[in-house]
Amino acid sequence: MLQKNTYIFISSLIVSLLMLLPTPALAQYGKKKAKIVEVPDTVPFFNGLSVSYDLFGTGQMIFGDYGQYEGAVRANLRDRYFPILEFGFGKTEKTDAATQTYYKTSAPYVRLGVDYNLMKNKHDKYRLYGGVRYGFTNFKFDVSNPYVHDPIWGRPADYAAYGVKAHYHWLEAAFGVEATIMGPFKLGWSIRYRNRLFHGTDEIDNAWYVPGFGKAGTSNIGATFNAIFELPIKKKTKNEN
Repeated sequence: MLQKNTYIFISSLIVSLLMLLPTPALAQYGKKKAKIVEVPDTVPFFNGLSVSYDLFGTGQMIFGDYGQYEGAVRANLRDRYFPILEFGFGKTEKTDAATQTYYKTSAPYVRLGVDYNLMKNKHDKYRLYGGVRYGFTNFKFDVSNPYVHDPIWGRPADYAAYGVKAHYHWLEAAFGVEATIMGPFKLGWSIRYRNRLFHGTDEIDNAWYVPGFGKAGTSNIGATFNAIFELPIKKKTKNEN
């Protein structure tokens, strides 16, 4: 009798609990889970080109002691990878107020690299990216100082060297963002950490500024502020397929 009463109590409890469940839950009872279907990425492997100009370098030229005119061409591979070619012309002409040392140079430079879009949604109109560059330049510079101390005679002596040949090779780590302003027009900025690989000169080793690298040294930090225009790509029609 006790077992029968226990069985009746448990059966009544289960029926009561089932009555409390919402109707949708009962309707789904016994059905299999819905399969999640991934939508294939229809973006083509080559998804266009963009051209850009660095406004920050021009500002340095106008308001500072050195700067560069710099442009870039970049390919878009599936909105994720962006191989890039940066090229420019850097120059300076400066006389140090404290030492009276005069320095002048102007030369082209090139950087080759690739950027990686870090956004989870790679098709977003905003991009967050990291990248690397390899840069190099061959240049000539003039340097002079009318007040160099002569260690032999113990008096000031004129010092000058003109057309000194030099070369610089370096690596850059880049981090930046860009955003769509209107249509194909974008704006973006980046921070660059530059590390010298190797360098050399024919005569003396006291270059002050290196085109494309900045102030000479083993490393430095630079920046860019780019106006970017994405070139439209022609989409195939059904008749072209």
